[in-house]
Order: sequence, then C-alpha cells, then structure tokens
Amino acid sequence: MVERSLSMRENLSSKTPVTWGGTVLKYQAADIDIANSVEPLHTSQIAQELNLGTHHYDLYGKYKAKVLLSVLDELHGSEDGYYVVVGGITPTPLGEDKSSTTVGLCQALGAFLDKKVVTCLRQPSKGLIFGIKGGAAGGGYSQVIPMDEFNLHLTGDRHAITAANNLLAAAIDTRSSMNLHKLIKKLGISKTRPEELTPQEIKKFARLDIDPSSITWRRVMDINDRFLRKIAVGQGPEEKGMVRETGFDISVASEIMAVLALTTSLADLRERLGKMVVGNSKAGDPITADDLGVAGALTVLMKDAINPTLMQTLEGTPVLVHAGPFANIAHGNSSIVADKIALKLVGSGGLVVTEA
Repeated sequence: MVERSLSMRENLSSKTPVTWGGTVLKYQAADIDIANSVEPLHTSQIAQELNLGTHHYDLYGKYKAKVLLSVLDELHGSEDGYYVVVGGITPTPLGEDKSSTTVGLCQALGAFLDKKVVTCLRQPSKGLIFGIKGGAAGGGYSQVIPMDEFNLHLTGDRHAITAANNLLAAAIDTRSSMNLHKLIKKLGISKTRPEELTPQEIKKFARLDIDPSSITWRRVMDINDRFLRKIAVGQGPEEKGMVRETGFDISVASEIMAVLALTTSLADLRERLGKMVVGNSKAGDPITADDLGVAGALTVLMKDAINPTLMQTLEGTPVLVHAGPFANIAHGNSSIVADKIALKLVGSGGLVVTEA
C-alpha cells in the first residue's frame, strides 16, 4: 500500500504536467480527473488487509462490497481501537471540509505511517450531488474512489430507503382496517375469539381511524424536484373524498435513514421501524408502522441496506460507507454498525476516523 501511495503521490503531485490517456493535465487537476487517474485496488485486497475472509462480505462489482454484520459476532471478544471524530469548523478559504480532512488524515495514518486505520463516512444525497454543493467523496488528493460510484448509486441503500418509506406512505393512505395480534395486545384486549369482542372493542380494533390532518409521513425521492414539495393525493376516481395535501422530501431526510444509522442489528431495525409514528387517530392516539402492519415488510426491504459498504481512498486505505442522515434534522453521522465493525477490525492500537 505504501509503495503504491508514494508512486501515486510522486506522479500526481508533481508540478510538471502529467500525461495519461492522451490528455495533458496540470498538477492542480479537477477532483474527478485525480480520482480517475488511479486504478483502484480490488475490494478483496482491501478486505484482506482488514483480515476479512470471503465469507465476511458480498462483492458488488470490483470496487465495492457489503460487510456482513456476522463480523461483529465473530469478533465479539476482541478489543476495540481508538475512535477519532472530525468535527466541523468555519469554512476555510480553500474549502477543506470534514470529509476531505477525514480522508486525508486516514491516508496519512494508514498509507504513510503504516497504522491500522479505517475511515467511516456517510453516503451523500444525490440531491446535493446534482445541486450546488456537489458530491461528498472528499477532494483533491483526499478522496474515496471510485468517486462516481460513491456519489451515485453505490450499493442501493438509498433506493431501499426510498422504497420502504414510500411503502409506508402508501399503507397510510390505503389501510383503514387491521387484524393484528400486536394491535390487540396494544389495545389491552385479552380475548382470542372474535365473537367475544364487545362493540366498543370491535370499534377500537377494527379501524385505525386516522386523522388525515395529523399525518406527518411524506413520500420521498432521491433527486432534486422542488415542484413536488407540496402536492395533493387521492384525486383518482376510486379515492373520492380522500384528497389531502402532502409532499415529497429528499430520501436521506426520511426517518428510515436516521433509523438505519442508529440501529445495531436486524432485530433492532425491525423494532425501531415498527415504532415510527406516522400520525394520530381522531381520538388523539399515535399510529405507528406496527399499527399499519407494514414494519416487517419495511425490514425486508432494508435487510441488505443494514450492511455497511467497503470502499477505499486514493491511497488504498479502507473506508466503510453507511447511511447519511442530515445533521440539521437528524444526528448527522454515519452508522453505529459501521463504527462498531471498524473498531473491531482495527483492533487494539488501531484507529477509526469518522466525521460528524
């Protein structure tokens, strides 16, 4: 790794023009040109440096892999490394941000000082990528590569979040009756035979009686489209009298994204998804995803998204990319499971560097 890093730095940082592919680039090249000038290592090589076997991850092409949560079970008794957090500062004239600082620090520690180090980063929103802010793979010689894959679809986690979020939104608008044992228990009904229910219990159990004006759950999409921020749904001929105002948010603003970043296991994910409140009944009682009977389906949609994605920096140091909740509406960190896995992989004396 160190030999590769030194040769790359000598090649790219030289103030004499460097030629490759028939194109002459000056030493102050654009981020994308710098990223594309380096042939990434195969992900299996990055995994091998972390002592990960082929049964610990699923490859997504040559340069990405999903690290399975079973790694935590196998390394349960091993020591954790040091945890380093790069916080935000007032922007500098040259625009160094948390991501580029985090990546640059890890490259210095791993590629040049030969420390065991893992970078943990959030996956950026495509709303930012196609907006004025741009991507979040770092910048200059401190980048995650392949930069285009990092910034775009990666391994499809955001698409899973979008699907799960919109499935719940559809359930809110279409489901009005339930038949769930969980709901019976929540309502304090101990009877097991339908004919034993009183009229009051039937009324409580059979209908969620959602108050449309209380619904807070909105649909999401992972692209910029401000004209969908406020819309009216229920205007079809089959939904007469069900028109209500709602709108679209960006996918990473979904509560499901925040839940993904906070979860610690698939069972924990299922429980957290089930507790999400989407609105109130007309009696003022909160209505959850469990009440709608879709929490299990949401979990199935998220079953692969719970695994962090292994990538690399320009200088071949490992990166775990997972989740991406906004800091202004959620906690603004990459996932807990990515941090926990990284701390076990670097072991005693190693370092995990993340941004917040």
